[in-house]
Amino acid sequence: MAAWLAARQAASLTRLSSPKSVAEATKLIQRRGLAGGGDHHGPPKVNFWKDPMSPSKWKEEHFVIVSLTGWGVLIYSGYKFFTGGKKEEASEVIESSTFSTI
Repeated sequence: MAAWLAARQAASLTRLSSPKSVAEATKLIQRRGLAGGGDHHGPPKVNFWKDPMSPSKWKEEHFVIVSLTGWGVLIYSGYKFFTGGKKEEASEVIESSTFSTI
């Protein structure tokens, strides 16, 4: 397979190096083929702020951003909820000790 591919590349290079006319050279240049933005299947995707109540219509990038932001807020708020009370108790102890020294 690799030998066939190498032979094909060598043949195409020799053809491109000495074209007989400009029309022949343009025939040998590879076109983009299926890389165009042709037909879309299904409904068009929208930004999440245009239709916030239906995530199935969102663009994939926007869905990922909103999902990761939601998980981040959930984890951070859970962390603050479960560890937030200990800091207030420590500050009360420090305040009571500073008033007793005065």
